[in-house]
Amino acid sequence: MDLKEFVSETLVQITEGVSDAQRRTEGQEGVQISPPLQGNLNTASEHGFVSTSKGKAQVVKFDVALTVTSSEKGKGGIGVFSGMLNVGGGVESGSENSSLSRVQFAIPLMLPGGGR
Repeated sequence: MDLKEFVSETLVQITEGVSDAQRRTEGQEGVQISPPLQGNLNTASEHGFVSTSKGKAQVVKFDVALTVTSSEKGKGGIGVFSGMLNVGGGVESGSENSSLSRVQFAIPLMLPGGGR
């Protein structure tokens, strides 16, 4: 999986998961998933929120290990390190070089119902 796909799928699954949980718990007394926020920005920022033009957004932090591979056949690429071994049916000879790097970044995300 490449980094773009990993980040995109992670953010989509977070928002879809919150929306699904809200639907499934609708009407349950005392349950409120991602309720509208109250309080000042100082308090909110202590809990991982930032102010945006549309309200408060949760900061989603990523700490991703990336593999960079290259082979003597000229093939190469960058992907998210999963720690899994590639188990394939084919056998191919040749050499491949790979290196592992980390990238850290944060993305503000307004969750369904919680940005105010």
